[in-house]
Amino acid sequence: MSFANFGRWARLRSMLMKRNTRSLLSPPDTVRREEIGFDFKAYMQHKINTVNRALDAAIELKEPKNIHEAMRYTLLAGGKKIRPVLCIAACELVGGTDYAAVPAACAVEMVHAMSLIHDDLPSIDNDDLRRGKPACHKVFGENVAILAGDALQAYAFEHLAASTKGVSPTRVVRAIVELAKSVGAEGVAGGQVMDVSSEGLSSEVGLERVELIHLKKSAALLEGSVVLGAIVGGGSDEEVERLRMFGRCVGLMGQIVDDIVDVTKSTEELGKTAGKDLVVDKLTYPKVFGMHKSKEIAQKLVEDSTEILVGFDNPKVAPLVALTNYIAGKIN
Repeated sequence: MSFANFGRWARLRSMLMKRNTRSLLSPPDTVRREEIGFDFKAYMQHKINTVNRALDAAIELKEPKNIHEAMRYTLLAGGKKIRPVLCIAACELVGGTDYAAVPAACAVEMVHAMSLIHDDLPSIDNDDLRRGKPACHKVFGENVAILAGDALQAYAFEHLAASTKGVSPTRVVRAIVELAKSVGAEGVAGGQVMDVSSEGLSSEVGLERVELIHLKKSAALLEGSVVLGAIVGGGSDEEVERLRMFGRCVGLMGQIVDDIVDVTKSTEELGKTAGKDLVVDKLTYPKVFGMHKSKEIAQKLVEDSTEILVGFDNPKVAPLVALTNYIAGKIN
């Protein structure tokens, strides 16, 4: 996200945050109704199974085996698969099929796996645990882990370009551009630099700085996941932009929730080392605003994201509403 775009986003967020908040992490009734009769657990399991099969088939064990083993180790090591399922759900919302969306969903998960591998490295967050298992660099060494992350990122674009079927070349190119932006200097990479360079800063830095870090390092890829789904699903420009804002709200909310649970939950519950943000003095929402205000901001983002979906086809919007509530529910 450019600084100009952030300015427009910040003004919108400022306006939205002036509204009264409802009970913490409870979505508006107008949208909650869309979840009635929707089996979220069954939907998630079906989509996760679809994505896992596609990922398993996409990256085979071949020479050099150690790098392919390292790529598969993180890519197939469980996880909630939030981003690929959001990608598929957004595609279906605008009239597409999971067949069209699965390559994009896999590409998003490959980029996410890369970000986890690199994030855990000693030179960045220095974490030995990921998803309840030793981090990639602890199993394969730092050199192989770095290269496995690089390979996953490269293959994500190859897979998106070569495996997407039934989608116009123009839309595939748009999707590639969106994914590149979400992971590059305007997205994950830039956000990680800002995150690391902000360690130890005073809690008086204010909303704009901490929000920009979170929008880049975490929300950008989740936003990109939703946008990719909308693009390959044939969404209109208006639909794509509405879903972009939805993804941005959900992505920011998800990172605020992660900030909170890093303080409130154990290593066993998180599957990664708890309390690391406090140890390295990261610039987080609880540090800047305190726990209660952070929950209020997360709640506002839940409301804003679900309000954006009002007007879309009711049955098809249910997965996105349920996914929003699922992400928010980690706080409880």
